[in-house]
Amino acid sequence: MIEVRKIETPQEQAIAHKIREEVFVKEQNVPFAEEYDEYEQTSVHFLAFYEGKPCGTARWRFTENGIKLERFAVLKEFRNKKVGKAILEAVLENIKNTTETAKKTLYLHSQVQVVGFYEKFGFQKIGETFQECDIWHYKMIKVF
Repeated sequence: MIEVRKIETPQEQAIAHKIREEVFVKEQNVPFAEEYDEYEQTSVHFLAFYEGKPCGTARWRFTENGIKLERFAVLKEFRNKKVGKAILEAVLENIKNTTETAKKTLYLHSQVQVVGFYEKFGFQKIGETFQECDIWHYKMIKVF
């Protein structure tokens, strides 16, 4: 059983931060200082649970280019259990149900190894690969 909900409390946010630190900082060697930014307070954050255990997170936010989906992270032991799919579906549903998002472009920076995952949801690669925190990415936009 997978449940994804919008983060509402500082306690839930702390759990999401621990997941991000485990995945990005420890596993992928992203510098701690790079993981957190000035958008933490203005983004809409989500927390996923697998059989009641916190296991994944993501966020979205408004930018000058549209709506950016980011910080998708699933703990290693919960991968390949459809947690990422549930998170992305919840994020997309929340965006769809937010009035201010109408007619805005959805985009994200996908790590190269998960491009196929986002393509299943209608995202398409644009441009060349680039590096963020020494990890190769593609910019992807949602095609409607």
